Amino acid sequence: MKVHLDIRNESTRKHLYRRDALCRLAKRICLAEGVREAVELSVLLCDDPFIAGLNKTYRNKRGPTDVLSFGQEPAGTFHGVRVLGDIVISLETVERHCEGDRAAMRGEVRLLFCHGLLHLLGYTHGSPVGQREMNEKQAQYLGLSTEAAWHLGR
Repeated sequence: MKVHLDIRNESTRKHLYRRDALCRLAKRICLAEGVREAVELSVLLCDDPFIAGLNKTYRNKRGPTDVLSFGQEPAGTFHGVRVLGDIVISLETVERHCEGDRAAMRGEVRLLFCHGLLHLLGYTHGSPVGQREMNEKQAQYLGLSTEAAWHLGR
């Protein structure tokens, strides 16, 4: 199983992820979730003004958020590759949540990437049951406690 990860960092914050680590995480998640074909997804790292615009346009919510996921519509496989969609992460929000601690920021980027990928694979957290399920999956895939695996929505 192959993962093609297209990452663009448009943020003013740099060096907060490792492509190889995110690819390994994506592969581990996809295999455990029953995805056997090659997959492609894109990740855009940005700052708050950009993600706030997306949040307003697509969710009708004001202000920045930490992560958004956009599934490929229509879903499908092209040339043997399943295109999952896009994950957008605000590194400015990550920095604020982690109070500038670079090690914590790297961990938060991995958590948000995992969270976004789970959304692309169909998971939601709009109910207590869905939130518990996503939290457990994040803990499992990141090797964290369930308490540490749910930093979202602070």
